Amino acid sequence: MSRTPIRVLLVDDHAVVRAGYRMLLARASDIEVIAEADSGEFACKRYVECNPDVIVMDLSLPGIGGLEATRRIVARDSHARILVFSMHDDSVFVDQAVGAGARGYITKSSAPDVLVEAIRTVASGRTYLEPGLAQQLAFQKVRGKDSPFSALSTREFEICCLLAEGCNTSEIAKRLSLSYKTVANYSTQIKTKLSVNTIAELTRLAIRHNVVQA
Repeated sequence: MSRTPIRVLLVDDHAVVRAGYRMLLARASDIEVIAEADSGEFACKRYVECNPDVIVMDLSLPGIGGLEATRRIVARDSHARILVFSMHDDSVFVDQAVGAGARGYITKSSAPDVLVEAIRTVASGRTYLEPGLAQQLAFQKVRGKDSPFSALSTREFEICCLLAEGCNTSEIAKRLSLSYKTVANYSTQIKTKLSVNTIAELTRLAIRHNVVQA
């Protein structure tokens, strides 16, 4: 008797990348891609429509972004199983993703079979961290060297990344569907938590900790 396949929602803003993932996952007889989304907002919508077993979520998305999409989906359904599949390999992103409710985290540099294994693990209700990332996290905890960005909430971290990438308050407000005043308040909170006075200082700190690329 054949098992019901694991139903997957793929979230990535690049159609070519999604097509590659779909082809890869088609080789696994127990996994079926049932839907795709190219933004955080659309991911939330498709989750409600399709109720997938696992969401494979990129973090770098237009609109609200993968972290906030993860937070919103989990806030709606605490049983949602989200596997983050991202180019970011710094532990602060893993911390933020897990804090937002993700059940797993792997990087896009991982071997193809790791994605399949991670989907199966998360679908079974367990958590999956790419081994190299798990070691990095454990090492940092032992050394007591948490990133200063770990103190930020999911929303603060997302806005911090946009500020460090050069977006101004108005652009961020429009992109995240927030008021200008709300974003300005977040910006003040972020600078206070990170002990910086200007966006330039924030950007330098973000580059130093691999939160954004120089």
